[in-house]
Amino acid sequence: MKKVNEVMARFWIWVLGCFYGTSIRTRERFGAVIAWILWWAIPKRRHVALTNLRLCFPDWTEEKRVRIAKQNYRNMGRAALDHAVLWKGTKEELQAMVKFEGLDLVTDTDNRPLIVVSPHFLGLDAAGITFNTYVRGVSLYQTQSNKAWDKAELDGRLRFCNPILIAKTGHFDLRPVIRAMRDGLPFYYLPDMDHGRQNSIFVPFFGVPAATLPMVSRLARLTKAHVAMCITEMTKEGYCVHIYRLEGFPTGDYEADTARINHELEQWILKFPDQYLWTHRRFKTRPEGEPSIY
Repeated sequence: MKKVNEVMARFWIWVLGCFYGTSIRTRERFGAVIAWILWWAIPKRRHVALTNLRLCFPDWTEEKRVRIAKQNYRNMGRAALDHAVLWKGTKEELQAMVKFEGLDLVTDTDNRPLIVVSPHFLGLDAAGITFNTYVRGVSLYQTQSNKAWDKAELDGRLRFCNPILIAKTGHFDLRPVIRAMRDGLPFYYLPDMDHGRQNSIFVPFFGVPAATLPMVSRLARLTKAHVAMCITEMTKEGYCVHIYRLEGFPTGDYEADTARINHELEQWILKFPDQYLWTHRRFKTRPEGEPSIY
């Protein structure tokens, strides 16, 4: 079965490469077809997305939640096909597709370490890979069980300026990240994943307790780093990456700091709710005594 999965992965990677050189509009149309297939073919993920939307937006009608979820899938389809450019395009092509607001906050850090907090909007890879065409950084990397996909993703992320990618393991060591930050490399960090109960705290995400690592607050205090939010918005022309610094961060309260990051994320989700990764089981880990949500 593993060999079959790798053959299928190589086939889809080849298909993806066929979209290099096509217009965004073309990728958008084919992305809608992919979205329709995924919507009906994987009911478990559809259930996760709709459950998340019900929890986060209880005041919405079910009709609105379904409409947003379907548009979310279409955006996901286009974002997947945009990897044809991200993995094969030139530096100039990526920079034409992905525009940055506030890039100077990353390139001019006053010789202080920097944490770039980039939540899971669907354009996350577009920002991360294009980010490397301007500045070398350090980030965590989740290895994939499928070797073909793992190689394609890793090669795509290493295309420009040879960023430092540190594989996540069960016993993660932050020391390589800290060394890279002190050498002047910004740390590109994804704050909004459920990593289980160990080392997590529960802070509200749209009013629902969500297991969250307080890493940004603790690491910022340890390294005296600036902290910047990095939000990627999909547009008709490509992507717009919004970067801005969190002033007065961190404080002496890591729980309040972590809740603040979630609040910042909520404000951006309200602006384009169909672009967040709703298919992720964000509320998988529950407080003691609470039943599973999914």
